[in-house]
Amino acid sequence: MNRVAKLAIVSALSSLAFAGVSRAESLGMNSAPGIEQTLRSFQGNFAVQQYQDWRNIDSMDQFGPRSAPIRDAQEVHQIQASIDANRSLTRKLADQGISVNNVINVEQAADGSLTIFTD
Repeated sequence: MNRVAKLAIVSALSSLAFAGVSRAESLGMNSAPGIEQTLRSFQGNFAVQQYQDWRNIDSMDQFGPRSAPIRDAQEVHQIQASIDANRSLTRKLADQGISVNNVINVEQAADGSLTIFTD
């Protein structure tokens, strides 16, 4: 086999290996432990969405839109504690008039930004 063909094959296999790693990391980024870890050191862009009347909608939607994982009360408290641990994020939320106690869910997008849901 000539050198060009070998190099092409090695490059293709390397690309596949790296694609698998990045995809594996993204699968857990919105899990409770994954989002908590992200929140403790988050310095990027975020958006805040108020989730109207979240206590009175069906159980599949109780803590945010269908794309965001459902969080139980303990996970919500852990998310709030993770935000509290990040003074910069807490300050930015306060500047927008958002209390950490009103945060009910957080979802991370593929670009690394966050959507923070409040009640």
